[in-house]
Amino acid sequence: QVQFVESGGGLVQPGGSLRLSCAVSGSFDSANVMGWYRQTPGLQHEMVATISSSGLTNYMDSVKGRFTISRDKPNLIYLQMNKIEPEDTAVYLCRYSDSRQTAWGPGTQVTVSS
Repeated sequence: QVQFVESGGGLVQPGGSLRLSCAVSGSFDSANVMGWYRQTPGLQHEMVATISSSGLTNYMDSVKGRFTISRDKPNLIYLQMNKIEPEDTAVYLCRYSDSRQTAWGPGTQVTVSS
C-alpha cells in the first residue's frame, strides 16, 4: 500500500495560480502513473491531468494551456495551475496506479473566488 501527502490547495482569485504537490510513500513502484482528478458535489471524478513514469502526459480539454503536470521523482508530482477559473473549484485528488494497485489520496480543496 502507498500513503499520500498532498498539499497546495487553498483559496485563490480568478486568474491566479496555485501549485499542488503529491508525494507517495510505502510500497510504490517507480513504474507508475500518477495524476490529479477533481470532484465537485454531485459529479464523479474528472481526470484533470496524468503523467506516466516515462513522462507522458494527458490533460482534460478545459485545462490545456493553463495547467501543467510534472514529475520530480518517481513518487512526487506537481500540478501547476495558472489562469485559474471559478469552474476549477473542486476537491483535487491525487491518484497513484501501478501494475499491482491503484490508490487515491484524501484530496485538497481548491476554491476560486474573488
